[in-house]
Amino acid sequence: MNKRYIFILFFLLTLAVRENFAFPLPEGSVTSFSAMQDPSKDIQVLYNGRAWRNTYSGVKGDQFLFTRTSLPGSLNINGYKFENLNLNYDIYNDELLIPKNNGVIIQLNKEMVDSFSLVYELRRYNFRNTDRDSIDGIKGFVNVLYSGKSSLFVKFRKEIQPLAVDDKYDLFFQTQKVYFLKKGEVYLLNGKRDLFKALKDYKSQLKAFMKKNGYKVSRKQPDSFIPVIRYYDTLSQ
Repeated sequence: MNKRYIFILFFLLTLAVRENFAFPLPEGSVTSFSAMQDPSKDIQVLYNGRAWRNTYSGVKGDQFLFTRTSLPGSLNINGYKFENLNLNYDIYNDELLIPKNNGVIIQLNKEMVDSFSLVYELRRYNFRNTDRDSIDGIKGFVNVLYSGKSSLFVKFRKEIQPLAVDDKYDLFFQTQKVYFLKKGEVYLLNGKRDLFKALKDYKSQLKAFMKKNGYKVSRKQPDSFIPVIRYYDTLSQ
């Protein structure tokens, strides 16, 4: 074997190593599902959970947010981002479900889910796992309505009302709570009184702002709090 042949062989091996070497991702980074190189790894990360069974077939209604039909959405789980998914959000148990191609539905490992989104009636709803953030006073998945210097969340829940249908069948009914997060403190907002209590440092300015623009706030319409809180953030700079 002459020296020229050895040199060419060494050069080709070097190229091969360089092409296949991948630098480790920095901690906290997100890898796109479509860009990942190992399909088996994609499946392992995405379908990390256990098979789901519906144990509430005898209850009228359903335990899901918006509809029992899977909704289009995306998912950030354990640092990986997956898009173009079909998801169900069980708000009775506060669990996220994903159907597999074989018809099995997987209840995802909640501890690994960072955030997810759902699209319903042309609106995108973004959810965050507060258990990952350790926010005192809030547990599980919340819908993020506003995120700035302060934040506004909605917690959707379903409860079961016993024998609510013809005194024979239990019934699912939906509730929701609105939370305001300011400087690490969480406030439950039911209406204008709670809002002004949480934003008492600029109460008079906010009252004038709401009166001028005809704004009214209500727990039943969580979006109604957004312009007031956005304005508050400009005042508290």
